Amino acid sequence: MKVATWNVNSLTARWPRVEAWLVENNPDVVLIQETKQTDAKFPFVPLEQLGYQSAHYGQGQWNGVAIFSKVGLDDVTRGFGDEDPEARIIGATCGGVRVYSCYVPNGRALDDPHYAYKLQWLAKLADLVSHRDTSQPFAAGGDFNVAPTDLDCYDPSAFLGATHVSEPERAALRALEGAGLVDLTRTLHPDEPCYSWWDYRNGAFHRGWGLRIDLLFVDPILLARSTKSYVDREARKGEKPSDHAPVIGEFEL
Repeated sequence: MKVATWNVNSLTARWPRVEAWLVENNPDVVLIQETKQTDAKFPFVPLEQLGYQSAHYGQGQWNGVAIFSKVGLDDVTRGFGDEDPEARIIGATCGGVRVYSCYVPNGRALDDPHYAYKLQWLAKLADLVSHRDTSQPFAAGGDFNVAPTDLDCYDPSAFLGATHVSEPERAALRALEGAGLVDLTRTLHPDEPCYSWWDYRNGAFHRGWGLRIDLLFVDPILLARSTKSYVDREARKGEKPSDHAPVIGEFEL
């Protein structure tokens, strides 16, 4: 099973590229973030024509998460079951694996209320993980808007006092690991940057000024069956790309 996570930064703007990428790479399950669409605009029919069932949790021009699957799509859930109005998490069972597409709040600044919201959101995700059915393979992937360690940031000194690298955010990610998950890409590539996001400005992609903030967390069942994990940098090239590249995990299931 090939599982990908990708923040497409508007499925409306990026659909031709997403469609071509799906045809070329043929992933079984895709976790999508920042669709920036309502259900009325979401490409349910084109995805079906490509062989994918899909589920969407949209919020118009902001946020929005989705799951595409060629291996079944059951037991769809949207949100955490509370009153949070932002469309940031969707779950489903695909081919026997419970998966979640996550778009973690940005945080904006350390003294911004959105930063507190980010930490609260991550705590709710950790609670969801800790109460999962541990007999079922589990993956949570998405744009986490946190670089787990300094290795995941091209220049840690450029982010001092900013979000994405603060200790409380990184501790929130470690709480996911404490609940039984593993950062797949870092586990398989302990010494490589594996950046997944590059700013559109200042030629960041060509200069290698990246962050690894798109993550695929898996449980011990999937880790034991993993064969590879990688970032598809080619998807960040060309005309009008997303500022994020897909992150892929492959498993023998």
